This record gives sequence, C-alpha cells and structure tokens, in this order.
Amino acid sequence: MATGEGGEKKKGRRRWLPAACLPRPGCFTVSAADEGPSGSGADDEGGGGGSRAPTHLIVTVNGIVGSADNWGYAAKHFIRKHPEDVVVHCSGCNSATRTFDGVDVMGRRLVEEVISVVQCRPELKKISFVAHSLGGLIARYAIALLYEPATQTDSHEEYEKDVNDAPSKQPMGQGKVAGLEPMNFITFATPHLGTRSHKQMPLLRGSYRLEKMAFGMSWLAGRSGKHLFIKDVEDEKPPLLLQMVTDYGDLHFISALRSFKRCVAYSNVCGDFVVGWKTSSIRRQHELPKKEDFVDDVRYPHVVYVEKPKARDVDFSDEMIYQAKTTSEMEEVMLKSLNRIPWERVDVSFKRSRQRIFAHSTIQVKTYFFNSDGADVIFHMIDHFLY
Repeated sequence: MATGEGGEKKKGRRRWLPAACLPRPGCFTVSAADEGPSGSGADDEGGGGGSRAPTHLIVTVNGIVGSADNWGYAAKHFIRKHPEDVVVHCSGCNSATRTFDGVDVMGRRLVEEVISVVQCRPELKKISFVAHSLGGLIARYAIALLYEPATQTDSHEEYEKDVNDAPSKQPMGQGKVAGLEPMNFITFATPHLGTRSHKQMPLLRGSYRLEKMAFGMSWLAGRSGKHLFIKDVEDEKPPLLLQMVTDYGDLHFISALRSFKRCVAYSNVCGDFVVGWKTSSIRRQHELPKKEDFVDDVRYPHVVYVEKPKARDVDFSDEMIYQAKTTSEMEEVMLKSLNRIPWERVDVSFKRSRQRIFAHSTIQVKTYFFNSDGADVIFHMIDHFLY
C-alpha cells in the first residue's frame, strides 16, 4: 500500500458526517413511493402506495458546472422500470461553480450527502453510482472514503485472505460502501486519465500549442482544473489522479472500485469535444475498437461496441505513482492500475445524429430537448443494470 496523507482516519471520519437527515438544496431523491419534486419523480406504473420500500440506492453525480437535474431523465426511467427495487438520489452538493473546488473537496461533500440519505432510509441494502464527466472522478474519490473492507462475519462466502495480497488479487464484490452492498459503478464520458495528455481534449484538435495553452490556463477551473491537468504536485506527493489509481494512505481507491460487482465506462467515439475517447474508456490508442468492428443494434442504435469485462494480468506496483514524471509516464501508470479492474466498456457514437455536436451531454440526456438522441444509451444502462 502506498503511503501518504489521503484523508482522515476512519475513526475520525464520522465526525464530519451528518448525524441526522438534512435537506440539501439542489438535490432530490425519487422512488415509486415518493413524490418527485418539480415533476421529476416517478411515473408510477403499478408501483404506487402500498408497495414495499425499495432497497437499492442509486446515486447519480453530475459533471462540471452541472446540477442534479442533469440526471432527471435517467432517474425517471429507472423508477418507471423498477418501481419497487430502486430509489434514485440525484446528488446536488456539487453544482455550478462548486464543481471548481477540486475532486477531493467535492468527494467529501458527496460522502456527507450519501450518508445522510442512507441514514434516512434504513431499509437500504445495496448501492450503485452513476456519474457523468468530472462526476466520475468525484464518485471514485467518495467511494474510497465510504469503503469498508470485508470481514468473515459480513462476507456471503468464506474465503481466506492473505494480508499481503494486493487489491488487484482480491475478488470483485468484497467489502461494503456506506454500509451497503456495492453493485454498479458506472461512468459516462469521464476523464479517468485526466485531460493533460495529447488529444485527450478533442476541442483542441490535437494541437500541441493549444494543449500547452490549455494547460497553462487550467487555473480557470480552480482546483478541479489542476486535478484534471495533473499539475497539483504538492509536498512531493503524487498528483491526485495518480493517488486515485491505488490504495493511497488510508483511502482505498482501488479496493473500493473492486468492491462493486460491475464497473462500466460509457464513452463517446466522436463528437465529444470535452473528453476524449481514450481517457473516458481507459484504453491506449491501439486498444480502441476499429470502425469495422462496430455493430448495429436496433434496440440501442447509438451503442456501437460493447467490450465485455475481462481479467488482465497487469505488472503494477504502488511505487510507480511516485516514479512517473512525464505526461506519458503518468498516463501509462494510470492505465496499468485502472486496468486491474475488469471494466465493461460501452462505446457510443452519435455520428449520424443531428445532436452529435452535443455528444458530451447527449450521452447522458442532460436536457431532453437538446439531447433526446441519447435516450437509447440510458435504456441500455437501465436494461443491463444489476439490481
């Protein structure tokens, strides 16, 4: 395990968590038994009053300068299809300019919000996260704080654990998050590798001059910009995104990801001018699928390729995060470590859509009027969700 100051000790962590159910502006929680605020609740179809309380909490997380409303479309359809199974909490603690405060600060806010929801609903047993863009990094930080290692008493199956085993050797689905069973961890157009590397921001058209200019102006996005461009080197500690690819200090980033039974990365093949295909799908350039391998699926016309999760034998050690200095070295370290997780990768293309220039928002259906073509991608996620 790498050493460092990743966060407060577990005993002290609960001190800054809310002890009661507190209303939080900008967020909303919907289930079949609840009345969604401002018309964003469920359309009850056979799941009205008298139905059992749902036990699966789905937490949605918005991206930069976003809001809880960005996931309203997905929340409504989750409840429509599984009215008695899920409750969807659209996080609102990191919205608008608060998304410039840094991944770590926003991750802690999200933790407080999740704990507050869990305390209000003692019937909950499972938890999943669905995040867009920067929200994926925020969620990855939050689950490291919420993670509780498995013990023999709370494990469903008996297993022997060598204390020297690396997190990459531990089976998926071990441990808990916020005291609940982790099920799905899903990101949409998330810059898992940051935006510093060449062509990771398509808007800059691969121009080294423009990329260098963007790197210098990253301060405009506050601490979040520093984190995304991997320029937050402080006290000789690795940049935050490098810390987040291993169990750093007492923050179990990789162990927390591995605790989820299913990890999925939805990525835009083209038309996303904010987040590149490589960084959102956690691949190297030569690992990207070729266009001739794309498939046509009438049910999900914009889902062009699905790569099933597979175990990879990765040569990785925690010391690598300290040794990486150049941009290419840091990207390779992040790729190696994150590929210890068997990701399911879903590639999306809006090339033939009139909404292709809004691909970064369309993949999420941020606003139905402008992003309706992404509806099939949302249905794909809901249809393949583990409940």
